[in-house]
Amino acid sequence: MLKGIPKILSPELLMVLAEMGHSDRLVISDGNFPAESMGRDAIVIRADGHGVPEILDAILQVFPLDTYVEHPVNLMEVMKGDNVETPIWDTYKEIVAKHDPRGEKAIGHIERFAFYDEAKTCYAIIATGESALYANIMLQKGVVTD
Repeated sequence: MLKGIPKILSPELLMVLAEMGHSDRLVISDGNFPAESMGRDAIVIRADGHGVPEILDAILQVFPLDTYVEHPVNLMEVMKGDNVETPIWDTYKEIVAKHDPRGEKAIGHIERFAFYDEAKTCYAIIATGESALYANIMLQKGVVTD
């Protein structure tokens, strides 16, 4: 165990976060996301039993968001015709605002199939047991300045 590191971050996940460089991206996926097929060329880390918000909050305690792009955080857009509410996005906005001075302005949206295409190029995918729909979130790593 380490001091100051959120306990939810496994040794494997900490290693992946440390390996990532500036502009590398990761997805924290909900339980419906096809993590294994999207992550064929990425590292897939299972975090079953955990939801996206607690993983997101823990990661952002140790992971700087990219300041060179407008939206270092991206959500999967709801498909036209899907009658789905996304209250989890409000939770994400609160978490991002806690860790990045841009707050919700750091968050963008990517069309569902474009999100899948982007996910295939990510360094890692963290597959959670999150049951909320459209709860997938993509983060782009920035530079540690401390």
